[in-house]
Amino acid sequence: MTVARITEISSISKTSFEDAIIQGVDRANQTLKNVKGAWVKDQEVTIDNGKVVGYKVILKVTFVLN
Repeated sequence: MTVARITEISSISKTSFEDAIIQGVDRANQTLKNVKGAWVKDQEVTIDNGKVVGYKVILKVTFVLN
């Protein structure tokens, strides 16, 4: 039997949503073992002086417990 856990993380990039996702998954892999998937729960942008300066994603990361 396999048991998995889901944890929520946020990641911010100055470049794009895709980059924020990649950075979030890379960081999750450094801390969590057996990461099997992730999905984007939410996205938002940070705006400064009328310009987009950051792309934020909230990820739900699934990993299998030992």
